[in-house]
Amino acid sequence: MSLDYDRILGYTQVMNVLVVGGAGYIGSHVSRELLDRGHKVTVFDNLSTGLRENLFPDAAFIHGDILRYEQLTGALRGNDAVVYLAAFKAAGESMEKPEKYSQNNITGTVNLLNAASEIGLKYIIFSSSAAVYGEPAYLPIDEKHPANPENYYGFTKLEIERFLSWYDRLKGIRYASLRYFNAAGYDVKGRITGLEQNPANLLPVIMETACGMRKELAIFGNDYETPDGTCIRDYIHVSDLAAAHVLALDYVVNNNKSLTVNLGSETGSSVLEVLETARRITGQPIPSRIAGRRPGDPGKLTASAGLARSLLGWKPEYSDLETLIKTSWEAYRKQ
Repeated sequence: MSLDYDRILGYTQVMNVLVVGGAGYIGSHVSRELLDRGHKVTVFDNLSTGLRENLFPDAAFIHGDILRYEQLTGALRGNDAVVYLAAFKAAGESMEKPEKYSQNNITGTVNLLNAASEIGLKYIIFSSSAAVYGEPAYLPIDEKHPANPENYYGFTKLEIERFLSWYDRLKGIRYASLRYFNAAGYDVKGRITGLEQNPANLLPVIMETACGMRKELAIFGNDYETPDGTCIRDYIHVSDLAAAHVLALDYVVNNNKSLTVNLGSETGSSVLEVLETARRITGQPIPSRIAGRRPGDPGKLTASAGLARSLLGWKPEYSDLETLIKTSWEAYRKQ
């Protein structure tokens, strides 16, 4: 089942879309969704974390880097819109290597915006993050929640949003900033099998442990004020995220207006819930051990996605725990 885009918003004309970071985990799913909706896609990726196996024969590919301004400007020419998913995203690493994140996430964004301005491109769909919020002041987190990131990665995402807002005001570049919660799962039709490289998120780490790629799963804290003592997070299926990108593109084009929305399932699952469900579905023991809490890890994070529902007509269809784990396991088993 897929969302009825035509009924909800009116179908946007076929567009030429450059997907920056389109060979990555989320980017490949977004590229596939755009292609399925009839858009013409070009992937722009330096393949530092993206994979050639995530490229599709019905999409063009440019091997390039957002830090190379001329490459980026050339790639943008002839496109109507860009989906921007090229930021580094490891929160822990960002605290140790802020220079790396400044150069790629901040300088790369300035290059993208200046190149878009130079050629007159008017639409950007940006992969943002719930990391912009930091420690929750209340739950569920909505878009009015204070933005106070607790790691440098989240800071760069928030700064990118501010750049986008200024270029909207000054250059008329309309954007959608999509604040993801915890992306997980794989294409429900099994068309994407390139695995994340060096993952730090719970579900791929569980999958690697189930496959024997890791010795055990470290559970960071079991003394939180939650029913089983482990952290609760809001997991959103990557196919639902991909659908939101297409709906957001429709919105900014049809309304000539920018927007910022949360993308989450609005339900939470604890680490132990995810682990026990994975053990049942995979049939693997998945060894685990309790480790100490990680600094800055809140006990519970859940999203309010009401604005995405009302503005985009979006709702998560595949973000139940069973589908998240089954689609992940199928991708890992193929490897």
